[in-house]
Amino acid sequence: MLGGIGVVALAYAALCLAVWSGQRRLLFPAPKVGEEPRMDDATLTRVTAPSGRTVFALHVPPAKKGAVTVVHFHGNGEELAQLTPLAWSFKRAGLGFFAVEYPGYGLAKGYAPSEEALYADAEAALWHLHNGLGVASPDVVLQGQSLGSGVAVEMAKRGHGARLVLISPFTSIDDMAAARLPVLPVRWLIKDHFDNLAKAPALALPVLVVHGTDDELIPFGMGQRLAKAFPTATLYGVHGAHHNDLFVRDGRIIVDRIVEFATADFAGR
Repeated sequence: MLGGIGVVALAYAALCLAVWSGQRRLLFPAPKVGEEPRMDDATLTRVTAPSGRTVFALHVPPAKKGAVTVVHFHGNGEELAQLTPLAWSFKRAGLGFFAVEYPGYGLAKGYAPSEEALYADAEAALWHLHNGLGVASPDVVLQGQSLGSGVAVEMAKRGHGARLVLISPFTSIDDMAAARLPVLPVRWLIKDHFDNLAKAPALALPVLVVHGTDDELIPFGMGQRLAKAFPTATLYGVHGAHHNDLFVRDGRIIVDRIVEFATADFAGR
């Protein structure tokens, strides 16, 4: 029979195995509704990625050619059909909007999500935005919310976009997991790292970090650390806001702040 130490060791190993095998269900709790987003003056685009996957994106053109287009990467509990209110907010300001769906989500629910799959589909969508829809990279503002911050940072690292907006961002998934499961060797177990903090120092483009001061899921301190790590970043703390009520509490002010940042004259734009 197993002794006390053996039982503890077996339970610990089982917990590690559970984290290893189930982590993507936790990281990507994708809605499976798969509704098509509906919005006047918007187009649902379909792009075939090099992987063979179909990438879906919601496109709202800007009021005039050459105006800024916000490329949005959503949180891990959302899908394209839920983003039309945000799209309308930027449309009213005269900006374009382009939101990219993740594999495993919504209309793309038949695919398997992973860090590399999200990156690959985002880059395929951006290629179409530039080459198919005629939106130049200097006219693009990358915007990522929560999980989407990891995709937006990687796309900036790959040379897309002229500036970057991060809403409720994390430093890395490793840091998130370590804070919640400090007794486990999570840095050895994590499959999808989304290491924003490691990438930040090399990104010289202007950055705006928006974070609720009372965020109970991704601590405000992570937004602070990221803002300090980027060479050119501004932190906008939304006082009293949590993770899921940022735009409910202060939506118009936040959008106005993002629009101001997106259209500011940084180094000659």
